Amino acid sequence: AAMKRQGAEGEFRSNLHRGGSATVVKLSKEERETAILAAKAMGLNMCGVDLLRSQHGPMVMEVNSSPGLEGIETATGKNVAGMVFEFLEKNAKPNSTKTRGKG
Repeated sequence: AAMKRQGAEGEFRSNLHRGGSATVVKLSKEERETAILAAKAMGLNMCGVDLLRSQHGPMVMEVNSSPGLEGIETATGKNVAGMVFEFLEKNAKPNSTKTRGKG
């Protein structure tokens, strides 16, 4: 799922809890690949990746290991939390994690 956040008038931050708005957006192939590479670099199977669109291509601003889902679910109309659980149910195997953490 992907969304574009826009800050409120006079506000440089685009946080939804600070009055920003969110709309659904379709990622380009390059944006999708950049987000996936950022997640892999951080060793995360599930995360939120904040990108900026620039004249030089997508730029990673932040990788959130525990992203809030209310905004993305509202903007896209998708049950992201449910999709995560469905993925885990289908793919979880004991001792097969590829994350960098121990355990």
